[in-house]
Amino acid sequence: MLLENKIAVIYGAGGAIGGAVARAFARDGATLFLTGRHRASIETVARDVAAAGGSAEAAEVDALDERSVNRHLQSVIDTSGRLDISFNAVGIPNTKILGVPLVDLDVEQFLLPIAIYAKSYFMTARMAARRMVANRSGVIMTVTALHSRTGIPLVGGYGPAMAAKEALTRDLSAELAPHGIRVVGLR
Repeated sequence: MLLENKIAVIYGAGGAIGGAVARAFARDGATLFLTGRHRASIETVARDVAAAGGSAEAAEVDALDERSVNRHLQSVIDTSGRLDISFNAVGIPNTKILGVPLVDLDVEQFLLPIAIYAKSYFMTARMAARRMVANRSGVIMTVTALHSRTGIPLVGGYGPAMAAKEALTRDLSAELAPHGIRVVGLR
């Protein structure tokens, strides 16, 4: 069990990717703290993990609210003593963006995914790193998409948003590696 005795926080755990990551981490032995904006979907994942013999706590946390993220991470530290893995799988499905040509998309809709993805990943990674530095150990992860490197039509600002997350991953990795923290982007 690769993640036995590891403490993991998963942001966006109620979504398809976050839920799949949670189930995989649980199978490998991690103790999970699942977060998201909608408690019902997070609790569904937590019940699935528990039914399979894993350990998961669900909490409603807005990954765009710095105080909410900070409070939750502190409760994880208070409960478990440390944080080993922070995984950001926050998503923003928005039908007003997808399928609309860039020339027809208004600037607010274009900037929405860039602002939300970059802000949530920066805040969750920064706050996790602050706690991991003391232990000189940890892994910060996020997920990106092919949009970051390949022109794909009708996806609005999702491509620039994924490129921003990948650039932030590289920068965090360069800064945090000397502190024993790995930063990983999955595409």
